[in-house]
Amino acid sequence: MPWNEPPKTFVAARAQTNAKKLRRALTEPEKRLWWHLRHRLPVEGSHFRRQVALGPYVADFCCLSARLIVEVDGEQHGFEAGSAYDARRDAYLQSEGFRVLRFSNRMVLREIDTVLDTIHAALATSDAPLPDSAGQAEPPPPPAPSPQRGGAFAER
Repeated sequence: MPWNEPPKTFVAARAQTNAKKLRRALTEPEKRLWWHLRHRLPVEGSHFRRQVALGPYVADFCCLSARLIVEVDGEQHGFEAGSAYDARRDAYLQSEGFRVLRFSNRMVLREIDTVLDTIHAALATSDAPLPDSAGQAEPPPPPAPSPQRGGAFAER
């Protein structure tokens, strides 16, 4: 099972130690989202872990099989230093093949249904192509024309 396997990335010892500490000290918004991820959002083939060490970083919540990370951000993320750190962190995680969703503490506490809908939609599109380094996903190939509707392969 993919969720029983360790991440297939380098994990720094410091991040692993920090993850253990963070698992014991969840914030109120993290506790609330964790409860909802386990009880209200069970999607076939998905399993979330909390406080997962990935490389030198710790992700708040991670679904390894969907390569999806969910972050719950406090006010410190709104400042310039926090934003720069988040950008470096997100770039690293995306280079490892993960998609990152970010929600503010306030949104998790006040708009949990919107948060869950967004996560559910991301899980449903986990087979979608990941963004490239410029943030653009490859468009899916166009559908083949239907022979019944006179497409290129219709018999005449």
